[in-house]
Amino acid sequence: MIFRQLFDLSSSTYTYLLGCDKTNTAVLIDPVFEMVRRDLALIEELGLTLETVCETHCHADHVTAAWILKQKTGCKIASAQVIEASNVDIPLNEGDEIRVGNEVLKVISTPGHTDGCLSYVLADQSMAFTGDALLIRGCGRCDFQQGDASTLFHSVREKLFSLPISCELYPGHDYNGRTVSTVREEVAFNTRLGGGAIEQDFVGYMEAMQLPHPKLIDHAVPANMRSGEPESGEVPGEVTWAPIHYTFSGVPEVDIEWVVTHREEIHILDVRENAELEDAADRLDNTQLIPLAQLRDSVQDVPTDKPVVCLCRSGRRSAMAVNILQSAGVDRVANISGGMLRWNEFS
Repeated sequence: MIFRQLFDLSSSTYTYLLGCDKTNTAVLIDPVFEMVRRDLALIEELGLTLETVCETHCHADHVTAAWILKQKTGCKIASAQVIEASNVDIPLNEGDEIRVGNEVLKVISTPGHTDGCLSYVLADQSMAFTGDALLIRGCGRCDFQQGDASTLFHSVREKLFSLPISCELYPGHDYNGRTVSTVREEVAFNTRLGGGAIEQDFVGYMEAMQLPHPKLIDHAVPANMRSGEPESGEVPGEVTWAPIHYTFSGVPEVDIEWVVTHREEIHILDVRENAELEDAADRLDNTQLIPLAQLRDSVQDVPTDKPVVCLCRSGRRSAMAVNILQSAGVDRVANISGGMLRWNEFS
């Protein structure tokens, strides 16, 4: 199985990618709207087809990327039926299954943080994705969206804590850099639910917290009730000057084939060293040469009346050139994927 744990710094949200290495299909659990480029880039680089986006609950601290991922990949959206969110293709209930090629995620209803919380457990019970129902040494709050401390206590103690003690637990958030726990650890050490806590202990603890109103709830919840669809119903922020795709490291790239057929519409910036261009066969006509080491001091010399595409031998140095130009305020810029190595293959 292919597994990646991804993190959004702004909301401290974990997104999980699970893929089947036999069928090259994948699911994403709890994707974040602002991180959609990152997630799509990783899926593309791993050669996967996204089949399903799974939500653990209706989030109050970020907007899901489910809808935009559906527009871009054709994947299906799965979330708890009780939420009654729009744009959902697979309404889920206790005992349902999500297939990822040869892998299976079993659906467990774990309400209490909200009334629509789900956890996803691998069929062999080696891994569980608990959303906000169970965090590492903590749990989600219970004071909004039909949350209830007594309900959450029973969800965790009777369902999640009944999983094998070696089962790895992957939470929806962590605010202290922790990435994974186990049932054994949380039963013993969870501050709110472990160590022999009874329902009265937990309910009293949660009622005494008096947490501030979530800052983004008034925006996030309505958007998530639409599965992340913007009110305009349109995919935002689409680049129109070229068929841009993004690497997992966030660099915008264009393919050689597009560059060759659109050379009159773009400005090519070659960031190789002069020594690499001594042979005329290594040079391209109608390009600007600024070696990468000199680019920071020469950004003002790069014309921006046309989009800028950066070139080097392999596409590595030119990726840094893109970052330098973006930092200088150049918006229409991209890396030539594969550099001259790919160019020579194409030609």
